[in-house]
Parts: sequence; C-alpha cells; structure tokens
Amino acid sequence: MRSLGRRSAGARLERMKASPLWAGNGFRNVHPIIPGLRDPSVPMPTLGEFICGGVRRVPRGPLPSMSPLESWARPPASGLRATWLGHSTVLIEIGGLRVLTDPVWGPRASPSRLAGPKRFQPVPVPLRAMPPVDLVVVSHDHYDHLDYPTIRELARSEVPFVTSLGVGAHLEAWGVSPERIVELDWWESHRLPHSEVSVTAAPSQHFSGRGLKDRNANLWSSLVIRSPRHTVFFSGDTGLTTQYQLIRERLGPFDLVMLEVGAFHPAWGDIHLGPENALKALGLLGGGPFLPVHWGTFSLAMHAWDQPAEALLEMAPKAGARLVMPRLGEPVEPAHAEAVEPWWRVVDRTAQKSEPEVPAAITLPETMPWPID
Repeated sequence: MRSLGRRSAGARLERMKASPLWAGNGFRNVHPIIPGLRDPSVPMPTLGEFICGGVRRVPRGPLPSMSPLESWARPPASGLRATWLGHSTVLIEIGGLRVLTDPVWGPRASPSRLAGPKRFQPVPVPLRAMPPVDLVVVSHDHYDHLDYPTIRELARSEVPFVTSLGVGAHLEAWGVSPERIVELDWWESHRLPHSEVSVTAAPSQHFSGRGLKDRNANLWSSLVIRSPRHTVFFSGDTGLTTQYQLIRERLGPFDLVMLEVGAFHPAWGDIHLGPENALKALGLLGGGPFLPVHWGTFSLAMHAWDQPAEALLEMAPKAGARLVMPRLGEPVEPAHAEAVEPWWRVVDRTAQKSEPEVPAAITLPETMPWPID
C-alpha cells in the first residue's frame, strides 16, 4: 500500500543514525516524563472503546467556515497572518511568504480511503484552488499530519518541504523530488533560498510510525518559523515537556504560538497536550497569542468534539492566555485578533432547531460513533 510510505535507507539512514536522538533501532524522547502527565489509574482505551466509546464525538452539522481567497489576495497589514484550515493545517503568511503546516486535505486520517477517522467536512479551500505556497513544513509522519493524497498533489508543484529526519523518504516515494526536501534534526535550521524566512526544528515529546513495524523510525519535531519581524511556534504533536523552557530561551519570544489541544486522553498525557497542558506549555514558551490546533476536524479520541475549545474558553482567562480562535478558513492577524467568539456552539444549536419533533417514547442517540463507513 503506497500510502504507508517508505523506510529510509542509504545516506539518509546514516544521517539519522548519527543523530544524538537515535536509540539503535529508532528515535527516542530524551527528557524525563514530567510526573503526573500520564494517569496510571486510567488504562489505555481498548480498540472497541476507541471506535465506539465517548459521546458527541462528531458535530451534528457543518462547522461555520469561510473562504479566505479574497483576504489572501492582500498582504497582511502587520506582516503576519494565520488561516486555520482544519486540524493542524495552517497557512502562515510571514515575511512576504506563505508557509503551510502539516497539510491534510484527504478525506480520512488513515492509510485507506474506505476506513478510518473521517474528516467532519471538506477543507474551506480545495487544494487546487490554493494560491502558490512558498514552503510546506511537516512535523512528523502520522496520518493526520502527513497525508498521502495531499502530498501526491503537492508533488506536482515546485514547492519545497522542510520536515523531520527520515520523513523525506515518504515524500520521495510519493513523487517529491529530493532537491525539494530538507530534513532537520532538533535545533537545526534551514533558510529558504532568496528569502529571510527560516525554519528550525525543535524538541517535542511524541512518537512516529505509519505501520506495524516502523515505530519511531522517523523523527518528530516542533517547528519554529522566523522572519526578521516575526517568530511563530508550531508544536506538531507533543506531550508537555520541560524542553519548552529551553525552546523559549533559544528561539523565543513568539508572535504566534500554535499548540495541539485535541485528541487527548488521560492515558496519553505524555504524548499529547490537551487544553490544560497546552496552557502550561504556553507559559513555558513565554506566552504570546495562542492559536489552538489539532481539533475540530477528526474524531481521534473519546472526548466530545468541542471539548478542547470549551475547556480553553474556561481556563484561558485564569492562565492569562490570549486565545486566537478563528473560524475555519478565517484569516487572522495575531496582532489585531479580537476576543474569542464561541462560533462552534452554533453547530449543535442549528442541528437541534432543524430536527423534527419525535414522540416522547422514542429516544434519539446522543452522539454519532467514530465514523467507519
């Protein structure tokens, strides 16, 4: 199955083995796990629980979205603008360039088009309608961050890629020419030719793999995108790590911080943040306007689809965090972002109004299960 990708070999593998993060048969997290991140009293969910457990895991109607094409035709007044397109896919306009993070346009976060978590609705802009992108950055190789049909389409363009060590093997297998791929170890940087925009790979606490036998075969990273005027932090996937303090010292301060907040479970506290730990990570990074990502697109955990947004809305004021939570496809300049409007609440309200009345003896299901049609 081509969507599984390809294992590294030759010079690429030798460079990976030279990394201080290489552990003999794959990469490793190097910092001790913060005590309490993983609740030992909560067992890992079973496959059945993952597929059918939880409530309200899928919205009952389409999420509000807008087309950003008209806004993208004008440069951002502040020099920095972000457009959340779903999950961890964000178009960053910085230093006069367009940088796309973890692009996923495919219908499922899965190796198959027939099974696996299905996206709630299409991306606000079809991939072929996107304006020219100057750089694509990919944090790691999980299906909800590295999407086969999307990369196949992007391979037809001339856009360059910056990613973590080893991930380039997948990109090459799917048609991206080697000269368009730059792979970084943590703390390594790449400056886009003929520009003043650079990307630096930084620590995260996660894992990698697309099959049953390639666990941790490739590196995972957070990424820092910098221009002379602005610096943006993108977490990729991560648990809470004390390395965020070091990232702040070496690469901060940040004009925009994008942290993953969804697909969280108490047993996964060392590899995913969730809302509470995302706010702690924001503090370690030194604050800055906070755009939550990794939610509102796929059902990848057992919490309600809007739980991350509601939790952040409640906890952020106490943490002194400045949330930036635009609608899907809504361009926002962090310097000019307004107070958060809980736009996601309209989804269930609209669905409830449109539902026909039913006899009292009939009970409608409270939620839709994880979609596996």
